[in-house]
Amino acid sequence: MKSADGWFTFVIPTKAGIQNRHAPERRFLDPRFCGGDGNILLRLLATLVLGAGISLAGIPAQAGGTLTVGMTAGDVPVTTGNPDQGFEGYRFVGYNLYDSLVLWDLSGAGDKAADIKPGLATEWSVDEGNDKRWIFKLRQGVKWHDGCPFTADDVVWNFAYSGDEKAPQFNAAQFAQARAYLGTYAGVEKVDDHTVAFTTKFPDALFPYMMSYVLMISPCRAKEVNNNWTEYALKPSGTGPYKFDKMVPHQRLEFVPNNEYWDKARVPKQDRLVLVPMPEASTRTAALLSGQVNWIEAPSPDATDRLKSSGMKIVTRVYPHSWSYQLNFVKGRFTDKRVRQAANYALNREDMKDLLNGLMLEQYATVPPSTPYYGHPVLYKYDPDKAKALLKEAGCLPCKVTFAISTSGSGQMQSLPMNELVKSQLDAAGFEVTLQSMDWNALLQVGRGGVDASPDISAINISRASQDPFNALIRHVWTGAWAPKGANWGHHGNPAMDKLIEAILGEFDTAKRLALLTKLHEMMNEEAVMIFVAHDLNPRAISPKVQGFVQAQSWFQDLTPVSVTP
Repeated sequence: MKSADGWFTFVIPTKAGIQNRHAPERRFLDPRFCGGDGNILLRLLATLVLGAGISLAGIPAQAGGTLTVGMTAGDVPVTTGNPDQGFEGYRFVGYNLYDSLVLWDLSGAGDKAADIKPGLATEWSVDEGNDKRWIFKLRQGVKWHDGCPFTADDVVWNFAYSGDEKAPQFNAAQFAQARAYLGTYAGVEKVDDHTVAFTTKFPDALFPYMMSYVLMISPCRAKEVNNNWTEYALKPSGTGPYKFDKMVPHQRLEFVPNNEYWDKARVPKQDRLVLVPMPEASTRTAALLSGQVNWIEAPSPDATDRLKSSGMKIVTRVYPHSWSYQLNFVKGRFTDKRVRQAANYALNREDMKDLLNGLMLEQYATVPPSTPYYGHPVLYKYDPDKAKALLKEAGCLPCKVTFAISTSGSGQMQSLPMNELVKSQLDAAGFEVTLQSMDWNALLQVGRGGVDASPDISAINISRASQDPFNALIRHVWTGAWAPKGANWGHHGNPAMDKLIEAILGEFDTAKRLALLTKLHEMMNEEAVMIFVAHDLNPRAISPKVQGFVQAQSWFQDLTPVSVTP
């Protein structure tokens, strides 16, 4: 955040909590101000990180070592079930501490994006006599971290926990986190100790994907603390591959392996996993170079050469995740299709790629070309003259719009400089963009609240994981997902798309459903339902001491095979 004195504020976690430091306002590390290659500023930041006293060095390293991760998150994700801090909370906390009925295959094998696999459920199928009823067979012999057995009663309890306001265990915060994935969910019942049956509001062929996002917590632990979620968070209990060990609020969270994990191939190879929130890219880079962490998310593009020369590994892989803008379809300029198209034509995505040192793919459509349902969408290649002509035709010169953006956060790549570049390109074409910046969790709250709660915001910049068809396409255009009950923030509505989505959800034949999804993707592009900017390459930088990591084509990653050498 820029302060009144013209300096740029970044955050460093310390023993005393979070401290703000000031550095000159620059995009990443400009050689003109950093001694040629940014080394001076990096060394300064490394000194600040060391001097700040992040208490990580005192953690004893054992045979498997300690994996210490510098996250982009602005705070430690919550541990009471579905985490906050976006999908980074799922990546590092959710899927490590907990399991869902359906998990993701994160082995990294093959050329395709990760798909779902059995988790706490071993199999699932649609009831032959009722296509609104799904039968899930549960895994036997699983125990919660507190020693209680996992049963069908626990599944029923968990869905009341996050969805039934009359249940004694209902948690409103968890309802807010989970409801975007429960749009078609109507109820769940116990069939026997190891079988549950879900009912949906209408046929939903994609329902198993939604079950991958609802994490199961231990009812035994909840009852032990009388549903006091603050006390529960001090010692959470799941069935995941890691167990909670300790936490320093706002500074770090520590897990240890669950040696009794039901999937023996995924018992963690390291001895300890330490998660540290570091929202500033420069702080993460300095921490990696100084040895305070051995893994960082989203390294600053200007620092990659310095990191490589210091022996660090830069790991990237194409995966289903995009950096774009969801638009307001209720009020303001983007209700006009010509203005939406103009915004897309105004962007020179090659410039954005240069800004990121090549760490992106140009985004011209909702999903990348490798997606099975990509089809032949209209592509909005850079054409500033066409953008200006469309704005003139729409009577929108200057075309004033307000974008809600975050200063950093899960999947936000390099949020501030990227948004500054988008603003400059749109302004050059005839827009007048106001950037309204806020903390990542605050922006997520805007997204969950929907356009009715923020009518004067023209667009929100929340990056999107698109690993399944619902999250990739449907949730952004379906009236059944209008926020706050779903993730269609801008309340896009189109009767033809709704009819097509109804057909998609009701089609249980995979090939036929794929053809319908392709048609929907093409329709979304023709309507310019978003401002398309970048497909992320999921970059992370890791120490050469980190061994065994295979990056999956997914927003989520499996840390269990990783070990750290002395």
